[in-house]
Amino acid sequence: RPFHVEPTNIVDVNDDMQRVTDEASAMNKRIHYYSRLTSPTDRALIAPDHVLPAPDEIYVYSPLGTAFKVDSCTDGYGKNSSIVTIFMIWNTMMGTSILSIPWGIKQAGFTSGIILILLMGILTLYCCYRVVKSQRMIPLLDTSNWEFPDVCKYYFGSFGQWSSLLFSMVSLVGAMIVYWVLMSNFLFNTGKFIYNFVHDINVTDIVPGTNGIICPSAASGHPPQNRSVMFYSGNSTGFELFEEWWSKSNTVPFYLIAVLLPLLNLKSPSFFAKFNVLGTVSVVYLVFLVTVKAVRLGIHLEYNWFTGNDFFVPEFRILFPQLTGVLTLAFFIHNCVITLLQNNRNQENNVRDLSIAYFLVGLTYLYVGVMIFASFPSPPLSKECIEQNFLDNFPSDDIMSFVARIFLLFQMMTVYPLLGYLARVQLLRQFFGNAYPSIFHVLVLNIAIVGAGVAMARFYPNIGGIIRYSGATCGLAFVFVYPSLIYVISLHRAGQLTWPALIIHILIILLGLANLVAQFLL
Repeated sequence: RPFHVEPTNIVDVNDDMQRVTDEASAMNKRIHYYSRLTSPTDRALIAPDHVLPAPDEIYVYSPLGTAFKVDSCTDGYGKNSSIVTIFMIWNTMMGTSILSIPWGIKQAGFTSGIILILLMGILTLYCCYRVVKSQRMIPLLDTSNWEFPDVCKYYFGSFGQWSSLLFSMVSLVGAMIVYWVLMSNFLFNTGKFIYNFVHDINVTDIVPGTNGIICPSAASGHPPQNRSVMFYSGNSTGFELFEEWWSKSNTVPFYLIAVLLPLLNLKSPSFFAKFNVLGTVSVVYLVFLVTVKAVRLGIHLEYNWFTGNDFFVPEFRILFPQLTGVLTLAFFIHNCVITLLQNNRNQENNVRDLSIAYFLVGLTYLYVGVMIFASFPSPPLSKECIEQNFLDNFPSDDIMSFVARIFLLFQMMTVYPLLGYLARVQLLRQFFGNAYPSIFHVLVLNIAIVGAGVAMARFYPNIGGIIRYSGATCGLAFVFVYPSLIYVISLHRAGQLTWPALIIHILIILLGLANLVAQFLL
């Protein structure tokens, strides 16, 4: 239910400061007091409409720490059009997974990769549909303000509450670790580009390459692009010193601590929410970059159905679960889709808008993955050279990839504090009843999260591996198990459960379990 917040926290697109009457403030305090006397799912003490402040004094509080003024609504729902809703879902789903899609297609094989993207998109869409409908299948209760964890708690009790918290934390912390690895990568390559440009150094990476594409995995004895061969006259001591102190895995991940750890300790990171549009700009630019590179390189494909050769991989490979693990996270929006669709003006269009958004997301993944894989110059390079982050296949002195890394670095540095805030709210509020119990509690949590990111960037900087492990783990609960179990239980209670429905949803659960187990076997 919308409620008032103090004027210092209110944000509006037209006014920097809004004022709220004392009567509205007092009523807000009473509403908060009564709401704490019962559980969030108990509607007995919810304030009736006639005691709420006037419409021009009602604000919706965002989890990111800002409040937005509510315009006139119909039936309690927001005023977003279908186009805006579709775009919001697309923008929320598009993330770092897009950088690993070409690598996932390489692991699965070109033909099987395309098929898996289509099948996983359909399967995750169906499970997301079941999440959206889960509220409506609970009888005799007002579930209009429930989130999916509330539904899990209703069906599974405290186990559902705590397990949903656990898997939600896995997805958040997993995303933060991937961000740290990628930020270290982008900062390293950006610093390397700037240093070489300022000092007018002509550097050739000691890795195989052709036509502006390199194969870092073919270089042995050092991390990809971590060392270089230089060709210029003069003393090389300065360049060697730079490489010693500017290492992708040994130093750069630690430099980020000085910038990001203080930001994580802010009580409200609402300032960084203003930069969310950078995510859209980054994805659009990546699509543009992929298009330009593909046109310049041309298509390099050869169909070998079950056996590969020195330059091409088979169309079907046993490593295909690595792609399904990545795709589970790539299509993951199940823990917040109810909130996004509640803001849709026309609630009857929710299923249609969700389906269109999934179609656009799948189309984006297909386009980027297929274009990078198909245009990768084989021969002379092997398709096995496609990196877990496809930007690593472009040298540090490539202008277009440099711009992409700058965009992504700045975007991730603004999103990272938001992810940390969400992790803090979910965990500390659950244990201490307060999202900011003390600076000590917050600092300990943030040091643990940052330490995990630094350790991964130092010892296991493989974003494809991190994405597929975290995606398969959190996806097991939120994508496969909970939506299917809740649907089966609700049908059983209503006396409408049939054998085909039971078998289909048991198979979905088994697919999710097999997806997780396969990540540790391949």
